[in-house]
Amino acid sequence: MSSPVTTLAQPSVASAGSAPRLRTPHRYSPGRPRRSVLLTVLTGLVLLYSLVPLAWLIISATKTQEGLAHSFGLWFNGDFALWDNIRETFTYSDGVFTRWLLNTVLYVVVGAGGATLLAVLGGYALAKFKFPGRRAVFAVVIGAVAVPGTALAVPTFLMFSKMGLTDTPWSVIIPSLISPFGLYLMWVFASEAVPDELLEAARIDGAGELRTFFQVVLPLLAPGIVTVSLFTMVATWNNYFLPLIMLKDPDWYPLTLGLNSWNAQAATAGGTPVFNLVITGSLITILPLIAAFLLLQKYWQSGLAAGSVKE
Repeated sequence: MSSPVTTLAQPSVASAGSAPRLRTPHRYSPGRPRRSVLLTVLTGLVLLYSLVPLAWLIISATKTQEGLAHSFGLWFNGDFALWDNIRETFTYSDGVFTRWLLNTVLYVVVGAGGATLLAVLGGYALAKFKFPGRRAVFAVVIGAVAVPGTALAVPTFLMFSKMGLTDTPWSVIIPSLISPFGLYLMWVFASEAVPDELLEAARIDGAGELRTFFQVVLPLLAPGIVTVSLFTMVATWNNYFLPLIMLKDPDWYPLTLGLNSWNAQAATAGGTPVFNLVITGSLITILPLIAAFLLLQKYWQSGLAAGSVKE
């Protein structure tokens, strides 16, 4: 008696000499990124969210006080008053806007510039020098980054009040000198951008630490320095809460407090609304920041991308 034999079904060939058609699998090409409709829509929404307020600010700066109340916000009015608004902004109230602008420049140059310098020196030292307590310093820096600046404003005010520094420029400049995030960023950047072999070669050639830092290290840290300076400059330029609790004299106001006082002027008894000057002053205020980002964009992007690729 013969046992049953199990046979496997063989694929049939349609015709002799013709190979079966196989579907070619889709291969992803690294050089051609995939298109995502959802990502495109989200990017467009973010772009609108960023550009619509700027467009409103530019358009509104061309209107008079009456034109702001009787025209559509995102379209021009019949009268083009941009140049008149700019001239009146700098001449209103005995030209106090110029004083606020100079105060802001002072706080940025001394405060943000000093914060960048301290971040560069501290970040390089923490990245390239071994010393006891280095891990503790790292923990302190990370903890300081997590603490918001507004949480420290009131204790800082009480301390400065005991020292007699309130209502002076130093009450704004000294807290601006401390940038935990800038220190951490320079620490990470210096660890990747400055090779230890290069420092050893400079020391073998007889260069001291100062000469090595200024001639060898600083050129390598240029992208990181620009990135930290941009962050500290924007933070100091837009600083509002710290000057609000530290300063009482309007002559020491930065632009943020000065424009807010003009804006609140309409709510006071007998006050004259000058919303057209507030809007024009706001436009003038953001122009230096836009110019700084456009001029330093190349260094800023390279500084943010440093260390992202491991070789």
